[in-house]
Amino acid sequence: MKALNFGSLNLDYVYQVDHFVGPGETLSALSQSVNPGGKGLNQSVALARAGAPVYHGGCVGAGGELLAALLEKNGVDTRFLRRVEAIQGNAVIQVAPSGENCILLFGGSNQQVSRAQIEEALSQFGPGDYLVLQNEINNLPLLVDLAHERGMILALNPSPYNERLTGVDFAKLSWLLVNEVEAEQISGSGEPQAAWEAVHSRWPGVSLVVTLGKRGSVAFPAGGGEPVFQPAFPAKAVDTTGAGDTFTGYFLAGLMEARPLPECMVRASLAAALSVARPGAADSIPTREELENELARRS
Repeated sequence: MKALNFGSLNLDYVYQVDHFVGPGETLSALSQSVNPGGKGLNQSVALARAGAPVYHGGCVGAGGELLAALLEKNGVDTRFLRRVEAIQGNAVIQVAPSGENCILLFGGSNQQVSRAQIEEALSQFGPGDYLVLQNEINNLPLLVDLAHERGMILALNPSPYNERLTGVDFAKLSWLLVNEVEAEQISGSGEPQAAWEAVHSRWPGVSLVVTLGKRGSVAFPAGGGEPVFQPAFPAKAVDTTGAGDTFTGYFLAGLMEARPLPECMVRASLAAALSVARPGAADSIPTREELENELARRS
């Protein structure tokens, strides 16, 4: 069993600010840094650091060479990355003193994924393998359709949630991983139980995970099992960028190891808590050894 994460790679331009800039406002940043990011890259690094065999599919543009190198350094197989002429996808991120962030995203190279690239990559995967997706690349409906035909297990983090998702057949997914905002955008309610009821009525075969920030997270298995609520682990937030991606990577890695759902939730939640105590996105993701040591310390 292995995972193919077909997703974005971004250069994150991160600005520390004393508050988020408002309409018409010019604001001086307290500091600036350029970090590796993109939901796809972050989730691949999280999967790899959690111990999962993961391959990354996507496009590297001008200026993005260090992103491919970072994936390889973390043990991610990059044979399905393709170089394109477009500028590398990037994000402008404001981080407030609370650790909360707001993000402006530019797709760039991430919008250059071709059908031929998709078909070539998927040909190396089959039943029981995972396809991990987010909504920061093009051709998402095609990826879902072709992977489903191959019997793969599909996990989607539909972020950012927008009109491009209307072409995706959610009924072909196995797992839908959302935060409170995305839960409300999909179902009309940010309250987890109501969101689950709406999702389950539309797509009965889809399992749902809703992350709730400081309030924890909850998983609803499609097979009729009991929901699993996981309280958040206390953490002093420095930067919440990438926390959801860390959760997703560790959660899916747990599923791939056939861990019980409650254990997957514990490991994902603790990994996310460790990540928010550090600056950056991919750089903040804990290793499996760090997670195991922290679990042992808390036991």
